[in-house]
Amino acid sequence: MPDLSIWQWAIGLFSAFLIGVAKTGMPGVGILAIPALVLMVGDARHAAAWTLPILCLADLFAVYYWRHHNAANRLFSLTPWVLAGVVSGALVLFLPERWLRPMVGAIVLLMLGAHLRRKLRPDTWGEGGHPVFYGIAAGFSTTVANAAGPVMNLYLLSKRLPKEEFIATGAWFFFFVNLSKIPIYMAHGLFSARSLAFGAAVAPATVAGAVAGRWLFRHIPQKLFDTMVIVLTGIAALLLLR
Repeated sequence: MPDLSIWQWAIGLFSAFLIGVAKTGMPGVGILAIPALVLMVGDARHAAAWTLPILCLADLFAVYYWRHHNAANRLFSLTPWVLAGVVSGALVLFLPERWLRPMVGAIVLLMLGAHLRRKLRPDTWGEGGHPVFYGIAAGFSTTVANAAGPVMNLYLLSKRLPKEEFIATGAWFFFFVNLSKIPIYMAHGLFSARSLAFGAAVAPATVAGAVAGRWLFRHIPQKLFDTMVIVLTGIAALLLLR
């Protein structure tokens, strides 16, 4: 069991719960856990490795819960660009840690601005987001900070998916992308016995969050769902810039 203070355990358990909720019912909430876990661990680079096992566990629940609703064909055009983003993110992990999070925050804010402009002036935009920009941004963001949630949320919103397909498609995307990051983090020496023990210790909170997210999903109308995703995305981007 990792030797952590009470406040660190409180942040860790709450963050694990939020990640579970985000994966099965409220996309956008989980990104709030990213800066919280950085505060707990004290280093953004290592915090990404502490967070990854939690994400993978929550992904399993999300894929199972929403297995009948995915629209995976929406992701085909995105795949090569996501891989390009993952590779670039793996290289950028060699940069000083203080540079990484502002990069991700800036990318998310740019995407959010583009999405809001599309909603305000739909006649000037084609349907959906451009896969090159969204794919590279998602791959890069998830590799350096586990922060692709806001980017993918905006991309899926641009596809005007029903909320069931929205969550299911995102679940499959993150399931495979998070697994692909394991060898990258291993190569950078970011995993440790301490980080893996922490992931195991907070697993019950992740499971509880996944169950709660499923319940919350049933009580959120589509319009409120879309608005919450946009608002939480904006908050998360500002937290990443700090």
